[in-house]
Amino acid sequence: MRMRLTPRDTSFFDLLAASAEHLVSGSKLLAELLGADRPGRKALAKQLSEVEHAADDSTHAIMRRLNQTFVTPFDRDDIYELASALDDCMDFMEEAADLIVLYRVEELPRRVSEQVQVLERAAELTAEAMPRLRAMDGLQDYWIEVNRLENQADKIHRKLLAQLFDEISDPILLMKLKEIVEILEEAADAFEKVANTVETIALKES
Repeated sequence: MRMRLTPRDTSFFDLLAASAEHLVSGSKLLAELLGADRPGRKALAKQLSEVEHAADDSTHAIMRRLNQTFVTPFDRDDIYELASALDDCMDFMEEAADLIVLYRVEELPRRVSEQVQVLERAAELTAEAMPRLRAMDGLQDYWIEVNRLENQADKIHRKLLAQLFDEISDPILLMKLKEIVEILEEAADAFEKVANTVETIALKES
């Protein structure tokens, strides 16, 4: 790792870790929402929206710190991209939950739960990885596993789309379910973007 001769603001590590912890909370609420009845889904979606607001606050805190700090722990553009990617993960999960409630979807295909299980695991891995940015140690396994999970999510997504077109005859319901499935796939892509950004940072700092 390169030697630094100037002091760094290390609060970024704590802020990024806090952002990632929100993703864990959000993914668990989303998983719980899938198995709830309609009133339960509405309440859980509200909780998830509150977590999303807290995640936004964390993102804004990182951006404010960037504007106030001259020497950052690593490239400020990478910090910006990482914070934005973490925020995207939460936004997509919150959007999916919101759509499930707004569209009044009664029953979701089983593979939607598989999509969310991938997001839960990706969120856990991301939360474990963020504190390790401080020492840039033990991160390779993280981005390799998240990339593997995204490939798994792609396969689930393709099978889900095929299932929807095969089994759903109501065109309105098909459109609703397809949109939810697509948003969940975007969430998986966003987690991969976080991992790819971490990989870029680690390579730069090595």
